Amino acid sequence: MLITKETDYALRILRALADGRRLTTAQLAQNEQIPQQFAYKILKKLQRGGLVRILRGSDGGCMLATGLDQVSFLQLMQTMEEDSFLSSCMKPGYRCKWCEKHYDTVCRVHVHLSSIQDKLNRELDSHSLNEVIFGE
Repeated sequence: MLITKETDYALRILRALADGRRLTTAQLAQNEQIPQQFAYKILKKLQRGGLVRILRGSDGGCMLATGLDQVSFLQLMQTMEEDSFLSSCMKPGYRCKWCEKHYDTVCRVHVHLSSIQDKLNRELDSHSLNEVIFGE
């Protein structure tokens, strides 16, 4: 699992909004070195996830909708629709060809990867965005 560029950009946007200022998409894009169209797409996902508010009009802009200490890094990854699975066999609904062929055998690889995935998810969920961004 790797943190995608989209999640990296989302962290930058959230960091820029952390001081309570209202910034436009253009300001965020310029200040955080993010292509403007990509910034808008990320902001829409952050809005759907309840992390930012987007205000329209001449007095519009973007602002945090929640405290960064209230959101875990795992929640951000899920908001950004990032695939955080160690293996494709961890995804819901995955059909394993090996398991289909060996239907009476437990796949030990899957069992072990599931255990690691659970530990990874707990670790990612134990760190707030405030901690990840500011080390607090």
